[in-house]
Amino acid sequence: MRYLSSSYQNPSGNNNEDDIGTNNPYIKGPKTHFGFEDVGVDEKEGRVKQVFENVADSYDVMNDFMSGGLHRYWKDQLLDMSAAASMASIIRRQAQQTQTQASIISNEGHHDDNARLRILDVAGGTGDVSFRFLEAAGCIERARSSGEDPISVTVCDINPEMLRVGEARARKKYGSTLITESKALSFVEGNAQNLKDFEDNSFDLYTIAFGLRNVTDVDKGLEEAYRVLKPGGRFMCLEFSQVADPWLRQIYDGYSFAVIPEMGELIANDRASYQYLVESIRKFSTQEELLSRMDKVGFHLTKYTNLTGGIVAIHEGWKPIE
Repeated sequence: MRYLSSSYQNPSGNNNEDDIGTNNPYIKGPKTHFGFEDVGVDEKEGRVKQVFENVADSYDVMNDFMSGGLHRYWKDQLLDMSAAASMASIIRRQAQQTQTQASIISNEGHHDDNARLRILDVAGGTGDVSFRFLEAAGCIERARSSGEDPISVTVCDINPEMLRVGEARARKKYGSTLITESKALSFVEGNAQNLKDFEDNSFDLYTIAFGLRNVTDVDKGLEEAYRVLKPGGRFMCLEFSQVADPWLRQIYDGYSFAVIPEMGELIANDRASYQYLVESIRKFSTQEELLSRMDKVGFHLTKYTNLTGGIVAIHEGWKPIE
């Protein structure tokens, strides 16, 4: 179910950047935006980090309240569009058929990259998206067997508090075997603009859900996504976007500014953080602008799918096979 969804694919592979104003870099001077406030480029990262430290423990509960549960359907749509379950099924069949072949599994028991599926979930803090991938890929059942799982999901987040909440949730929900034995799940502190802990060409799928708009320099974030993806790898971004319909936009804006900060104050005792969150959505790129930035980095077959009238959009693109 796509909830008022529509799709757009760039037919030429390159948008007219002059028309949509993306010839310029995302960061064009010493200042950038933190919500509606202008701040120094070097200041934004710390301010965003503080926001998510403040909301970490109430983050998932607030998502349910703010979206009326819709965030669950949006994340499910991301999972469905990724085809992760089908890819995992192919990898598991291949691993079973070749488990005795030295070319696939070495003497140390490590799987060859040809029989692996590696997913990187950036800004994935509390694990809501990653858990969906783990369950769809059969990693929970696989963890009951011995040895390392050929399918792995890495949660990367700049905020250690979000990672703390995510790992605690994972251990409570699934036990520790996924992390310590099958190694299907790992948590890594890292910056989307500088994924220094990850090698070039190392992941099959890169996802970022409701995180890209908080990255100080979106262009650098996209460049790093491209770098760590394998040739043929896929980039997928689920993010709040721009509503085109004037009637829906008026209702959405009224709800966002009048209700969500109040919810933040009542439920999380933090109005300011949720005021920033609703403001940051309005300052983020339009669907077409983000598509053009993806093209500029080098992604091919770029497209976006609007969900719920464009309240959120899923952007995707592929790293070409060299």
